[in-house]
Amino acid sequence: MVRPTTMTRGAAAAALLALALVAVARAEDPYHFFEWKVTYGTKTIMGTPQKVILINDQFPGPTINCTSNNNIVINVFNMLDQPLLFTWHGIQQRKNSWQDGMPGTQCPIKPGTNFTYHWQPKDQIGSFFYFPSIGMQRSAGGYGLISVHSRDLIPVPFDTPADDFPVLVGDWYTKDHTVLAKHLDAGKGIGRPAGLIINGKNEKDAANPPMYNFEAGKTYRFRVCNVGIKASLNVRVQGHNIKLVEMEGSHTVQNMYDSLDVHLGQCLSFLVTADQKPGDYFLVVSTRFIKEVSTVTAVIRYKGSSTPPSPKLPEGPNGWAWSINQWRSFRWNLTASAARPNPQGSYHYGQINITRTIKLSTSRGKVNGKERYALNGVSHVDADTPLKLAEYFNATDGVFQYNLIGDVPPKEGTPIKVAPNVLTTEFRTFIEVVFENPEKSIDSFHIDGYAFFAAGMGPGPWSPSSRKTYNLLDTVSRHTIQVYPRSWTAVMLTFDNAGMWNVRSNLWERHYLGEQMYISVQSPARSLRDEYNMPETSLRCGKVVGLPMPASYNPA
Repeated sequence: MVRPTTMTRGAAAAALLALALVAVARAEDPYHFFEWKVTYGTKTIMGTPQKVILINDQFPGPTINCTSNNNIVINVFNMLDQPLLFTWHGIQQRKNSWQDGMPGTQCPIKPGTNFTYHWQPKDQIGSFFYFPSIGMQRSAGGYGLISVHSRDLIPVPFDTPADDFPVLVGDWYTKDHTVLAKHLDAGKGIGRPAGLIINGKNEKDAANPPMYNFEAGKTYRFRVCNVGIKASLNVRVQGHNIKLVEMEGSHTVQNMYDSLDVHLGQCLSFLVTADQKPGDYFLVVSTRFIKEVSTVTAVIRYKGSSTPPSPKLPEGPNGWAWSINQWRSFRWNLTASAARPNPQGSYHYGQINITRTIKLSTSRGKVNGKERYALNGVSHVDADTPLKLAEYFNATDGVFQYNLIGDVPPKEGTPIKVAPNVLTTEFRTFIEVVFENPEKSIDSFHIDGYAFFAAGMGPGPWSPSSRKTYNLLDTVSRHTIQVYPRSWTAVMLTFDNAGMWNVRSNLWERHYLGEQMYISVQSPARSLRDEYNMPETSLRCGKVVGLPMPASYNPA
């Protein structure tokens, strides 16, 4: 493997210093600089030594701790034997899909080379995470927490907690990520995970030493993200109630719960007050909607405790109805400020006219004898030239065609087409997107570049009359939503963020097999007010290698 040389690192450091000096001169938002060395390492997590993706020898990777609008600069050195990209799940990358880190927007970082990401959590607060987005690398680790705090002058609707704890929890496979990919390429499945892990640790390692420490009378924030690839989860704290306060960048109505469902790709924050008899207690996470339930625990220790946790764990919920009803209880805190001083509820999404309805139905079938998943009959495959680059250089011929799918699913039984799946939307239009899941298992969808309002969900196929059940007042603005089996979920959003944006299933097996697509949002004004030019430092590959840089967008 080619390793970055001292000269390479020195040049990178000089570039970062220059960037910092420019920032000071312009009085920009503060900068945070990171250097990540991404390698493989061997860890025994489920009793079997296996290859894990490490960042600076850490798993999970470093937490990105920042404030709204901060400039995040990350110099990534790829020391794997495969191409690499990182995506920043939930960070909207306003006007800047160049940094989104999906194969449809960026050329990969080749082994033995480096690339510097530069992005801002523009007008965002809350809990998010990052992960490697190519192939099945996500199953091997390489993920970490992104905590975006409110600026000092923006009020937060709860007192500052005594501590802020990460809970990166998910299912875990002991097979190498390349083996999982080969299984899928051969038309096989990846099976069930070996178990669950919390912050990269199994149950034994999460108990000694205790993962979390309390002092009686104080209140603590837990930031929970389901970073797995297969299973929905339920989280609870033994002997304590939990207060939901934030969900994927939105402050919520602060309801109390015994436990919370967290589906694939979702993040939330809850508060726990240390109001019980001092001792040790378990944070408990278990799988949902799987016959053979997997559970993992981590120990919470009160200061001065000499009492081990009770072996009797709080039971998790059963069934779909409980989960759906809990989702209905989640409400947007209309009076709280988020990243800006104005209340969240000042945006009246329910009073905006819908200009278009896009109904996306998942399907699966055999293509050349192998299983594929599709949205509206097209199973996405990445092109050699990233879609955004092909679009920017006006070089889409031979790379992809727009609008292979329509706004409604094809007739049942229509053969699946394998191709890059790109749908266009008109800039700044308010659109309803309906996800239909005819499968027997739950799905979870994410839209890059945006937060949306999950207005409704219900059983069976969606119809216009389903709108009668929508919450048009205070559903939570978020970026990832579950779709229950043989059911639909409807979301509403304004497509006001120009760029090329991935819409994906968070079940990574389905994602890998084509259950994803891209939405192209272009500003007719071609203005820097709406989208940044492609950075000069962007990597090039495929058809755009050697092409002259297109003319700049018009001044704002």
